[in-house]
Amino acid sequence: MYDFHTHFIPEDVLSWLKENKNAVNAEWIKKEKNKEEFLVVNQKWGFELKKTFIDFEIYLQEQENVGITHSVVSPIPQLFMYDFPLDISVEMSRIYNKSLAALIKENPEKLSALGTVPLRDPDKAAQVLNEAMNFGLKGAIIGPGLGRQMLSDSFFQPLFEEANRLKAILFIHPLLSEDPRLKRRMMPNLIGVPWETTICVTDLLLSGIIDKYPNLKLLFAHGGGLLPYQIGRLDKGYEQWELVSSNLQAPPSEYLKRFWYDTVLWNQDSIDFLVKTVGEDRVVAGSDYPFDLCAWPPREISDKGAHSLLGDALVKDTQNSYR
Repeated sequence: MYDFHTHFIPEDVLSWLKENKNAVNAEWIKKEKNKEEFLVVNQKWGFELKKTFIDFEIYLQEQENVGITHSVVSPIPQLFMYDFPLDISVEMSRIYNKSLAALIKENPEKLSALGTVPLRDPDKAAQVLNEAMNFGLKGAIIGPGLGRQMLSDSFFQPLFEEANRLKAILFIHPLLSEDPRLKRRMMPNLIGVPWETTICVTDLLLSGIIDKYPNLKLLFAHGGGLLPYQIGRLDKGYEQWELVSSNLQAPPSEYLKRFWYDTVLWNQDSIDFLVKTVGEDRVVAGSDYPFDLCAWPPREISDKGAHSLLGDALVKDTQNSYR
């Protein structure tokens, strides 16, 4: 069984944070007696620094305990460092990527990894992505844009061109929504996170970017947000308005089947609907482990999505390692 959506913080990354805590306004705060310290960077999106985030032996053991044979590990979104000067985000990206590369080198049968890139400078991001894949990573995890800059904007073209050339996975992972209407009852997380994904995947779909970059592998967190459930509305808009159809060669529902989605949906009916809508070769098991709202353990599904996203060779090697 696979888990395509996990997060981990290597020791070198934690050391860098402690050494540069003033530069990135990092704080370790004890909130509750029976919990670990919370890590807060730049006064945003604090989270409990559980042992499973930072102790690799515990991380691996927990995966094995529930029958996961291969995990894809990604940096945590709180450490993207998009809000900081470029040199900080570049340095963090390179340290994180090298650290993850060392882990997968030691555990090639059990682990693959995605890196992080300095998204605010797409040319530099393309360079760092290239470096990461030369280290053995499969691509990168990125946020859904930068403020009002959407990923379909020409500003991000250098990154997408390089990702397409490298046949890289770009895992689109939202940050908490900053919509002022949601500042209550945990709504920035509960609905803000899938809403940010919905905006991003809708924008990329309608831009026709996948026609321009056919080798690009776009994986969307949390089942693609709300879009699969509302794809009929986009199809109707495609029939009705040229502004919707002008960049597309087929209805939006056909483009939906050209992306990949994880199963972090917490509901079997929702997962079944997603698989029926986009096809089982476009859905991969995921958990968002070890965050509080992780869907743990991930629902076991067909390996067809793993084959199409990671490649048959790696999948077969992984299967053979456990026979």
